[in-house]
Amino acid sequence: MEDERIVSLYFDRSEQAIAETQKKYGRYCRTIARNILADEGEAEECENDTYLHTWCTIPPARPRFLRAFLGKITRNLALDRYAARVTDKRNGTLVAISDELAACLPDLTSPDVGEGLALRESLNRFLSHLPARTRILFVRRYFYLLPVREIAEGLGIGESYAKVLLHRTRNALRIFLKKDGFHV
Repeated sequence: MEDERIVSLYFDRSEQAIAETQKKYGRYCRTIARNILADEGEAEECENDTYLHTWCTIPPARPRFLRAFLGKITRNLALDRYAARVTDKRNGTLVAISDELAACLPDLTSPDVGEGLALRESLNRFLSHLPARTRILFVRRYFYLLPVREIAEGLGIGESYAKVLLHRTRNALRIFLKKDGFHV
């Protein structure tokens, strides 16, 4: 079923919308949650929470790209669940990924929403100028939190080369953000 039709079902408040969303994007949402939570049961719960959140969000929201809309919801829910689960202990994978990005992203602990929006716009501009393979590698690593080995295999490149590309891309991002006026 086409995404526009699924969104229309949400606007009609038809429960079929959830079934169609699950059929088309269930595996995608669960994969995102599993990559963050590393637990199949929690990933399934997070997937179900995604459907509830989507039901409560559409309407009024009318997403242009349903897949990205669902991916963002799932990712945020999984990260929230992860944070709640490990308040007193740290997960090596998530900490490693956070540490990788810490050197090239500004500290946005202030409640200034405008600064966050400006950073998002800068990141989107930066990503739009990257070669396709580098952009895919970067997004899969830092949005979907996939292991470098898995991404490299999927792109048909060596793991070492993928690590070098990520390192160079982080350095380029740091320089780009400094030129955009962010304090990195």
